[in-house]
Amino acid sequence: MKKGLFITFEGIEGCGKSTQTKAIADYFKENSFPFLVTREPGGTFISEKIRDILLDNANQEMNPETELLLYMASRSQHTGTKIIPALSEGKHVICDRYYDSTLAYQGAARALDTKFIDLLIDFATYSTSPDLTFLLDISVEESEQRICHRGKDRMERESKEFHQKVRNEFLNLAKKYNNRYIVIDGTQKPEVITEKIIYQIKLKLDGKDETK
Repeated sequence: MKKGLFITFEGIEGCGKSTQTKAIADYFKENSFPFLVTREPGGTFISEKIRDILLDNANQEMNPETELLLYMASRSQHTGTKIIPALSEGKHVICDRYYDSTLAYQGAARALDTKFIDLLIDFATYSTSPDLTFLLDISVEESEQRICHRGKDRMERESKEFHQKVRNEFLNLAKKYNNRYIVIDGTQKPEVITEKIIYQIKLKLDGKDETK
């Protein structure tokens, strides 16, 4: 059985990841593709429990090292029990965030050792990497405008400087891993973004990869 396509969405808060995740799920459903939609942190019962701890505003005293290890614990459970089995069954997996978020948030913004993070990522993901990563890029100012009217979680409450570091690192990762990254202007209309994403997915499924 042919392995499914592993697609991830990345970006700073409010960039439109959830909207596009749903749009691509709708596209796969309409075209009778087998697929799984999931998210990080979360995706399984245990991982969702860890997500609650990570995003709870009551946990402001959490050390960066603790935060990193909790994200990795959630990812290990998620990848091992949900993502890998789905891909092995030939399902396409659509994931709202994956390990690039750890490199951006805990690596760049929290200034933790990226070499150590890379080792943890390889361990926690069972050496599983996305086939396609869509970075929906917006400015920190645009992000703030989009999320200012909703209740912010612990990560969303971080400073403008913090989120700028996150955005910068996502753009760095896109250059470093240009074999799988597609950067899309997140300020465009959602339907325009969806069309661009579907175009790239079709190319990948047809074996014509424009990321190279």
